[in-house]
Amino acid sequence: MPGFSEQRKEMVKRYTRAGYVRSQALAEAMLRVPREEFMDPLYRQYSYHDQPFPIPGDGRQTISAPYMYPVSYEPLGLREGMRLLEVGAGSGYGAALAREILGETGLVVAIEINAVTCEFARENLERAGYGGVKLVLGDGSLGYTEDAPYDAISITAASPKVPPPLVEQLRAPGKLVGPVGGDRYTGQDMLLLEKDESGRVSERSLMKVVYVPLLGEYGWRVR
Repeated sequence: MPGFSEQRKEMVKRYTRAGYVRSQALAEAMLRVPREEFMDPLYRQYSYHDQPFPIPGDGRQTISAPYMYPVSYEPLGLREGMRLLEVGAGSGYGAALAREILGETGLVVAIEINAVTCEFARENLERAGYGGVKLVLGDGSLGYTEDAPYDAISITAASPKVPPPLVEQLRAPGKLVGPVGGDRYTGQDMLLLEKDESGRVSERSLMKVVYVPLLGEYGWRVR
């Protein structure tokens, strides 16, 4: 089997051909970030397979299939110097990609509700050299007012509707992407919400997806 570096290159080629990766910035980020460093060691050998895998937490958390990151990030138009809020830090892989794109002048805040998962993300980010990500333990559906407003918000778990605090914390203009609607297990719309300069909000569905539920005040209150 090819080494991880070769698998990473093939992944980016595959996703570019498929139209998932469209920007040079994201292509370069996906080439630089070692996804294997963000996997549960039990599944490390499958780092570049096109599917999600479990990560430490309460049994619900996963690292998404790698193509879902460009599906979420490309519509946000991420670029150097922007401020991004990631709701659901998970493994930390998405935050690392964003950190590569936003650069030293940008800000990546990732908030995670599960303490075990949050610590897993922290260890992964530090080991891979992304200590500059601001990682917060808390209810992501409430956002993080300390560093608001954000130019872009990425929600990585499904909620019944876009949490109002996140819309409030989005800059005008700004963009938010996340899985919304349906029910907690059978599928959602990957929604792109755009706020214009006047604060007016519009939304449209990008595709159908199936994500784990977002927990919190404005998420699914799973017992």
